[in-house]
Amino acid sequence: MLIGIHHTGNRGFSERWIAYCEHHNIPYKIVDAYSSDIIKQLENCHAFMWQHHQSNYKDVLFAKQLLYSLEFSGKKVFPNFNTGWHFDDKVGQKYLLECIGAPLVPAYVFYTEAEAVAWVNKTNFPKVFKLRGGAGSANVILAQNRNDALKLISRAFGKGFIQYNWMDKFKEACRQKRIGNAGWREVLRPIYYALKKHPTEFSKYKGNEKGYVYFQEFIPENQFDIRVIVVDNKAFGIKRIVRDGDFRASGSGQIVYDRKFIDERCVKISFDVSRKLRSQSIAYDYVFNERGDPLIVEISFAFMASGYDKCPGYWDENMRWHYGDFNPYGWMVDMMLEK
Repeated sequence: MLIGIHHTGNRGFSERWIAYCEHHNIPYKIVDAYSSDIIKQLENCHAFMWQHHQSNYKDVLFAKQLLYSLEFSGKKVFPNFNTGWHFDDKVGQKYLLECIGAPLVPAYVFYTEAEAVAWVNKTNFPKVFKLRGGAGSANVILAQNRNDALKLISRAFGKGFIQYNWMDKFKEACRQKRIGNAGWREVLRPIYYALKKHPTEFSKYKGNEKGYVYFQEFIPENQFDIRVIVVDNKAFGIKRIVRDGDFRASGSGQIVYDRKFIDERCVKISFDVSRKLRSQSIAYDYVFNERGDPLIVEISFAFMASGYDKCPGYWDENMRWHYGDFNPYGWMVDMMLEK
């Protein structure tokens, strides 16, 4: 058995997959997913693993198509179709989670300006506007009132939204500098990008996002969210503190790892939804409504590996707690070895 791995660098899953394979003498080889002969490279592999990224325009172009084609041919892949088709697609996640009756923050999507405006004229505010893609709270805007929403709708059905919001990046870099997590270079980088015609390769080749609007209900009084990740019927989690003067917790960098601060209802829901989705790996973000019930904001097969190294343990599918170090990236490799 041979596993093909596309190595994405030293910050993602692949370096940990490789280390696990080497430590356990699991045969693997490095392949190049971007090469035209990738299918030939994988001829002698029974599995293929690739943590494709939502902000790499090449990955967005073909990663899912390649993975699903390989899966169709009989190879094991990570992420497989059930795990990855809805990645970085909040619109797709809305339909999927509604279909299985998951406790989702109410969401609304419109594909014509007239329908969106009609809805705005009869709904209440604030509402959370999102583009279908983006991680770490990127492309998320709080519409405080009807006028805010109408401006967003007009732009969505007009020139659209550039994929790189330099002002949002600049504000976040300033916040990170205040708390000692960034320097002047990080603060000045968004300004540099703002002066370029195409700030990033992604914005250059992907173009502006437009032709639809997506809103979620704003759930007030949440000073944190809960992130639970389920990999191969095992779960671990963190509590993320909302940024100062903001409503967003994702990407804040302020993390609490103590198990006692993780609401186990979120863990139980995550196990239940993962079973229904038959997924290999899903990260769930939760906020709590006025009754204190946990609601799913969005989901993702991928997550920033380094953010979970300090987790003190994990739950198994029977909600038994296992204290100590664990390796979810090894769990992913082991799934490729299962017959």
